[in-house]
Amino acid sequence: MAAIDVALREIAEALGGELIGDGSQRIRRIGPLEDATADSIAFLANPRYRSQLATSIAACVIVAPALRDEAVARGAAIVTPDPYLYFARLSQWWAPRARCAPAAGVHASAVVDPSADVAATASIGALAVIEAGATIGDGAVIGAHCTVGAEAQVGANTRLAAHVTLGFGCVIGERCIVHSGVVIGADGFGFAPTEGRWEKIEQLGAVRIANDVEIGANTCIDRGALGDTVIEDGVKLDNLIQIAHNVHVGAHTVMAAFVGVAGSAHIGRHCLIGGAARIAGHITLADHVQISTCSLVTHSIAKAGHYSGAFPIDDNASWQKNAATLRNLHALRERVRTLEKTSSERRDSASITPAPSATDSKAV
Repeated sequence: MAAIDVALREIAEALGGELIGDGSQRIRRIGPLEDATADSIAFLANPRYRSQLATSIAACVIVAPALRDEAVARGAAIVTPDPYLYFARLSQWWAPRARCAPAAGVHASAVVDPSADVAATASIGALAVIEAGATIGDGAVIGAHCTVGAEAQVGANTRLAAHVTLGFGCVIGERCIVHSGVVIGADGFGFAPTEGRWEKIEQLGAVRIANDVEIGANTCIDRGALGDTVIEDGVKLDNLIQIAHNVHVGAHTVMAAFVGVAGSAHIGRHCLIGGAARIAGHITLADHVQISTCSLVTHSIAKAGHYSGAFPIDDNASWQKNAATLRNLHALRERVRTLEKTSSERRDSASITPAPSATDSKAV
């Protein structure tokens, strides 16, 4: 990592926000509030950590307008409507200054087929393999031990970390980030049963990934059986996710770790899928659907909203009520048993009480 030493005003000039305090202050680190050093810039986005603001020794704190006075009372501040977004953009501005950019060109140990089209500004790492007819765009980075299959395409400024496999005929767009261990374009899981065994269905489609997509480590995206598996613009996939054949993921959808999406599912745009959720095959999720962690989605969801549960999935509000009832199910069962016993005893008591005689009636 390269050493960073910038004036605070350089950050404000690049990213905006209202800078209050000494713009010549040197910033060498981005740090959290609680352990920031005197040359750090920190941010406060969650009110839960407000108590740390007064005691932090950070050189500058990024805050929302509501915390302006508190931040200024302790030192320099950058005031912005969304501190978390500002932090995200600061990290993007910071990263290229902190990391050593790979040199353009092809490493001596890489194997590049003569028919491949590799841009002069691309970087091909050690022991990478670029197969026949593949295309590598301007500024793309192909890490060590990567394989880019025949006729595959990598868009401009896309970065494949070490040990990524992009299968034959698959396409990934511009400005994407693919972390180590990702496999794009393995065969989908397709077999036809016959006489007690399984006959392989060749997977003849590909994978098409659009622009600005990020794919976490060891995630797998299978090629389509006939058509293509499609990942639209801006999708973000965490580590260890399985996307099966012919799945379609809409733009700007986000999935956390361990999500599994079965074949031919269609997930809408701007969806949020919690960790370890499972999406059944051949169903559709509407745009703006949020699935809670560990939920099992077994049917299509046509309306935007927050859905949870595995017994079965329901809208979140209904699921929370059912979950609360489930926690008290044993106590409810005991109450029902007690009521049934009391009711039975009353019926038995009534059945053995002698009826009043005629004489008793007259006496009354």
